[in-house]
Amino acid sequence: MLLMTASAANAGALTHKLSSSVQLTVDAAATNVTRLGSNFSISGSGVDTTDGTTANTVSVGTITSGIYTPGTIAATQDNPGSSFSFSQSYTQADAIPTSAVTVGDAANFGNITSTTAGAAGSLAGTLSTAGAITLTAGGAGTNATGQFVSELTILH
Repeated sequence: MLLMTASAANAGALTHKLSSSVQLTVDAAATNVTRLGSNFSISGSGVDTTDGTTANTVSVGTITSGIYTPGTIAATQDNPGSSFSFSQSYTQADAIPTSAVTVGDAANFGNITSTTAGAAGSLAGTLSTAGAITLTAGGAGTNATGQFVSELTILH
């Protein structure tokens, strides 16, 4: 009689992992603005210019509170009936404020970034021993993220 032995079936390894996490962030309050500066351009050919007082003059204008104001320029054609060109453009700057800027104000001057500590308000996140996640919304600029991961690995 032949004795037969059968090997036991190997089911391999079974791994189950559970993890929970909560991430809470509070961004700083911030204001960022760019001030528009003055820009004046004039060009021409075949014309004479005057600022109203002196012929063939382009006035330098004035600057008050950071705003450039060009002089008044008039152009007359050198030879009536001949070709000529004249171009003038002006962009007025934003005024410089007379008082300091506070966070949240959008002051009208160039490249300012104003920050202050954020306010968490009632921002909260909890994890229970059973893996339950509870998130509570906070103030402006806050973010709450909860995550539960279940990983099952079967090797054979």
